[in-house]
Amino acid sequence: MHELVFDHVTAGYGAGPVVHDVDLHVDAGEVVGLVGPNGSGKTTLVRVASRALKPATGRVLVVGVDPYDLPARRAAQCVAVVPQDVVPVFSFTALEVALMGRAPYRSGWSLGSGDDWSVVRRAMGVTGGSEFADRPIEELSGGERRRVILAQALAQDAPVVLLDEPTTHLDLRHVIEFHLVVRDMASRDGKAVLAIFHDLTLAASVCDRMYVLSDGRTVKEGTPEEVVTPDLLADVYGVDAAVLPNPTNGRPMVALGPTPAGAVVAATTPRRHPAYPSHP
Repeated sequence: MHELVFDHVTAGYGAGPVVHDVDLHVDAGEVVGLVGPNGSGKTTLVRVASRALKPATGRVLVVGVDPYDLPARRAAQCVAVVPQDVVPVFSFTALEVALMGRAPYRSGWSLGSGDDWSVVRRAMGVTGGSEFADRPIEELSGGERRRVILAQALAQDAPVVLLDEPTTHLDLRHVIEFHLVVRDMASRDGKAVLAIFHDLTLAASVCDRMYVLSDGRTVKEGTPEEVVTPDLLADVYGVDAAVLPNPTNGRPMVALGPTPAGAVVAATTPRRHPAYPSHP
């Protein structure tokens, strides 16, 4: 059984559909990438899967169940989300923010059991957040906050993990560490991971399969070798690029050439979705 399924999903925000008739699935143990130009509907699909935007038609299934039929607490036990960015509202420490990942399993105003704190401290260690665990979240850099929110998602211990542009704000070393954690979540812990990427070389290195969106529709699905091709880059992104084998892993690597003027306009198209919620 697929852990995450989009079945002919059409969804939007009131002014018309943003994504149209999308079919997609992610299995346990897989990292699946969503790629495509800005405004193509990637974040809209993540919102649909996270129970933040109900489809206009079609359905989404998480571990065989429609999350929109579940109470919020139960749905949060099924899907964890790492959003594009996190804007602090209250002055919690990094460790307290990570502990929020255990909220679906706690009752009332409980501060968490010993097991909860153990899970959270382990998650902070895995993501490299232990060094700033006691610092207020608003004092952390964007990259440090991203690592805390990944720890929160790990602590949530859901079978499906959604990552919306997961390496925004991260420096090169932490990009590598972040994706090692993501690969471990899939291969060791059996999570089904759906992640949005803009860097196709990075996506090809991390993902088992990829889906390409353009104008709200899936135009290609397959392994990185099947998806990341010069023809697709020209057709979908409007860029002239060579695709070479990455010398470190053999996966496709994009080498950009001259960029047509029209591609610059396409790359800066405003997003069509509202701001993403701060927490799953």
